[in-house]
Amino acid sequence: MRPQDLSSFFDLAPAGRTLAEVDTPVPVIDLDVVAHNLSRWQARCDALGLANRPHIKTHKLAPLARAQIASGAKGITVQKLGEAEVMADAGISDLLLTFNVVGRAKLERLAALARRTDIAVVVDSDAVTEGIGWAGETAGRQIRVLIECDTGAGRCGVQSPAAAMSLARKIASSKGLRLGGLMTYPRTGGRQQMAAFLAEARDLMRADGLLVETVSTGGTPDMWKDDGLSPGMEYRAGTYIYNDRSLVASGAATTADCALTVLATVVSCPTPGRAIIDAGSKALTSDLLGLSGYGVLHGAPEAVVYAHSEEHGFVDVSKLPTPPKVGERVRIIPNHVCPVSNLFDRVVIIRGEAILGSVKVDARGTVW
Repeated sequence: MRPQDLSSFFDLAPAGRTLAEVDTPVPVIDLDVVAHNLSRWQARCDALGLANRPHIKTHKLAPLARAQIASGAKGITVQKLGEAEVMADAGISDLLLTFNVVGRAKLERLAALARRTDIAVVVDSDAVTEGIGWAGETAGRQIRVLIECDTGAGRCGVQSPAAAMSLARKIASSKGLRLGGLMTYPRTGGRQQMAAFLAEARDLMRADGLLVETVSTGGTPDMWKDDGLSPGMEYRAGTYIYNDRSLVASGAATTADCALTVLATVVSCPTPGRAIIDAGSKALTSDLLGLSGYGVLHGAPEAVVYAHSEEHGFVDVSKLPTPPKVGERVRIIPNHVCPVSNLFDRVVIIRGEAILGSVKVDARGTVW
């Protein structure tokens, strides 16, 4: 997708003429980089015969979700019901919710979503399956269900192919449900283990006469590796749209692929080697992801945000030939970009150095 086409999905509010006029801290998103990331990944999915189902928890923006679908994605992935509701309100119907729905209040919300969208869900136990079945019957339709498999990440999921087979039988015989296939989030570097687990589960189900419509996997860190993938699979990646410091460190992206940076202002230079910025844990998150510090200056990776409190970011500028002065603006590449989106009400959209405007983060705070 071309950058000029991408901007057409946004209804932007004025945000100033230059970055010096933008109040800080605030995320800025470069549409040129976003367009490159979207096009590159969609081309790979098309070449490998993968169905692209991007995860919107990274950006939480309905315009970008619509742009991903327009670029070739078959639908989107959401992590919580709140995200699904926001995206449904934006007119997106093909949704996969990859978090167990538990409790009467949430099941009633799921039933309401099922009446107006083609939402699919995941399950990993009889208890969760029974609740989804109730929601499907309440909605008057069959909700498509994928069995979540723990293929090494140690998160949710059935623990063996035999357990997946047993749960598939329950789904197939339950009112209000339609068996949709298998889903996993493998550990980074664990695709071969994943492939063996899913192949055994799929073969057991097929031998029992059960249709395996979808085999869904995901993960941005390994998205450029071919091992464990096969045509017809569905792939869920989220962070790729922006990328971040952790993905640069893992080799999955370069700094040039990082579309979101946090614009901050230098508010103090108490020593020659230390600058204080107005972006702390409430702007950059406290995620380390195995890294040292909480982010680096865009264009100067040797300048690390080595510590932070809630509102203060401590930047080591001792290695910079010309350290920033009080009042200067800097842009930070965060360790983990996904939580950053959820920390702000609005983001600023740019193209290179040109400011296009600002936009509300539609699904901000939708963690329920």
